[in-house]
Amino acid sequence: MGNLDGKIALVTGSGRGIGREVALKFAREGAKVVVNDLDGDVGDAVVAEIKDMGGEAVACNGSVTDEDFGERFINTALDSFGMPDIIVNNAGYTWDNVIQKMTDEQFDAMMDVHLKAPFRILRAVQPHWRKASKAEQADGRRVNRKVVNISSVAGVGGNVGQANYSTAKAGIIGMTKTLAREWGRMNVNVNCVAFGYIETRLTEATDEKKQVEIQGKKIGIGIPKETAKMFQAMVPMGRAGSAEEAAGSVYILTLPEADYISGQVLICGGG
Repeated sequence: MGNLDGKIALVTGSGRGIGREVALKFAREGAKVVVNDLDGDVGDAVVAEIKDMGGEAVACNGSVTDEDFGERFINTALDSFGMPDIIVNNAGYTWDNVIQKMTDEQFDAMMDVHLKAPFRILRAVQPHWRKASKAEQADGRRVNRKVVNISSVAGVGGNVGQANYSTAKAGIIGMTKTLAREWGRMNVNVNCVAFGYIETRLTEATDEKKQVEIQGKKIGIGIPKETAKMFQAMVPMGRAGSAEEAAGSVYILTLPEADYISGQVLICGGG
């Protein structure tokens, strides 16, 4: 028996890193999972991994920034498993520059992936959750559903070279607090996790010039080793967090014990 038995969970950007660990954690706890990744083979691999452990999962791959993605994501859950219970808006990346060198394309890309994509997904699910909530309340039942949006300490306190990313991550906090107010009467808990220094491929300590291609754009990844040491020294716990630890902070907010917690920002940053 898992703590999420019978739940249906959707996780964007769950082919790698933190998102993958969230999807696997949910599956281990009994949830049916809708996996998403920009790269179809990567998303499909996580689905296969969940099935190999005896869980249930389907993929809804592709870019969360596509105009029709929100509807497609929600419909994949409805068609495959039924009414969604948990939505985690995790997909994203960084594209850094100081403001005087930052292009409109860089700024807009961060708004699209970190802010507009979650907006479209949550807009798409609202009519379904509203209808379900009305029926449940008429029957005298309370069913809590959960949204966990992903922010960053950069969205809370800013960060040099990240005017675009920090602004988007601050914006998702505003969306979280607003929807906690709008959706409270539907018994939907809307919370946010702001990550600090977490080890992923985007934050790997390396002096190599590494890049990934995202929708035709070459994006630099990794942190110089000396900079990584400095970041670790700034963390009270003296180290970066693991993707598994980051996933744990998301999981906490989906438990029944969190049914009266909403509109909050949980910082997962080692102190």
